[in-house]
Amino acid sequence: MAALIIVIKRLIRCCFTTLIALLISQAIHAQLCTGSLGDPVVSITFGSGNDNSGYAPTNAYSYTNSTCPNDGSYTITRSTANCFGNTWHTVNRDHTGNGAFMLVNASYTPGDFFVATVKDLCPNTDYEFAAWIMNVLNRDGIRPNITFTIEAPDGTVLQDFSTGDIPESSQAEWKQYGFYFTTPANNPVIILRMRNNAPGGLGNDLALDDITFRPCGPIIKSVIQGNTDTVHICKGNTNLYTITADASADYISPAFQWQISNDTGRTWRDIPGANSMSYLRQPTSVGLYEYRVAVTEQNAASILSCRIASNVVIIHVHDDPFTDAGPNRTVIAGDSLHLAGTVTGETPSYYWSPPTYLSDATDLNASLTPSASAKYTLYAESEFGCTNNDTMSVKVVAGIFVPSAFTPNNDGKNDRWHIPYLDPVFQATVNVYNRFGKLVYHAEGETVDWDGSLNGLPQPSATYIYLIRFKKGRPDMKGTVTIIR
Repeated sequence: MAALIIVIKRLIRCCFTTLIALLISQAIHAQLCTGSLGDPVVSITFGSGNDNSGYAPTNAYSYTNSTCPNDGSYTITRSTANCFGNTWHTVNRDHTGNGAFMLVNASYTPGDFFVATVKDLCPNTDYEFAAWIMNVLNRDGIRPNITFTIEAPDGTVLQDFSTGDIPESSQAEWKQYGFYFTTPANNPVIILRMRNNAPGGLGNDLALDDITFRPCGPIIKSVIQGNTDTVHICKGNTNLYTITADASADYISPAFQWQISNDTGRTWRDIPGANSMSYLRQPTSVGLYEYRVAVTEQNAASILSCRIASNVVIIHVHDDPFTDAGPNRTVIAGDSLHLAGTVTGETPSYYWSPPTYLSDATDLNASLTPSASAKYTLYAESEFGCTNNDTMSVKVVAGIFVPSAFTPNNDGKNDRWHIPYLDPVFQATVNVYNRFGKLVYHAEGETVDWDGSLNGLPQPSATYIYLIRFKKGRPDMKGTVTIIR
């Protein structure tokens, strides 16, 4: 008796013309599910096209790789254009916009587009059999007319639905057609079939996408605390969020299973132990996390094809913007330099602080003419309020000091020749020559750091001549440096 009540409630919810008509005729009118759907038992999306379609063709049509198939042929494609004197629509996308679809030029005799055998369904449960269809003809002609049929293995028709003539449209337009079917208590094997009824010729040309057979049940609504379906938070946020589900009273003893997806809903996995009407979501690392709850009656909880899923709620954990203030810099008093900040992320805004001596505090490469040494911090904030910062130092010096000697004897004291204030921004070329005029050290636009060797061979104790040339108008510098061993 309880099962009969559930069936009657579901039939009422799914908008039959009247309950009286149902009881009298047992005829179920064509209607797409108006409640919540479960995962498809059958799903033909046609993949990304060609051999990756996932489609098993029938004998009624022949495959062609042309995107303008002739009568009696079909193709799997991502688009079609300029067919038959532009009498077909230009179709640039499948129903979802990210894959392929089946394009059919109908044969002169009716034939099946799709046949599939389904078993191990949930008894006394509504299933929606549906597909997205487009009449690709853009002018008057024979209109596609498709029959969806559910049959017993011996060919007995258990239920069917016809789209009727699918009219032309001024623009390429996908529409979903289908109906739902209530499985008997004995849960027999069933055959799903889609058949073209109209004759071929001038017209009866169509596109098919996303053929599905999936359970349909009462509406299940999930929300995140605060009655929202999407929350944006930043990395490091340790707040706990409660997600709740409102299961319809159509269920006598509902079983709940919360699920998570990390690939925008392509796959779902059960969350262990999350089996109540609410789920306390724990902190996670950066990423897009989708949640939903799957519901069925307790006595069918182990049958996955009985599950009905709620709407999806999202918690999006955003990373902080990448922020790099650039290297520490040295500038000679009175000179200017350009900062080298970098900020990337989700539409970030940024500024330098303090703004002192800067041409523009909101310019990553602002010009700086300091009169004293200082530190500058680059602050950044993403469109979701996630923040980050980085600091660099600017040292103001009176001039460039070149050490006149060093002792590369590996005692840890003055072992290398450095020119401490020769900032790479000066784009200086530094050459060191021995007394015979041979080049023993060279650096260009980089930090000077010489260990007193040439090609790994220590140079002898002696006095060497250095020459520093600048690309930015500063006068050359020439002098000597002595190696003491």
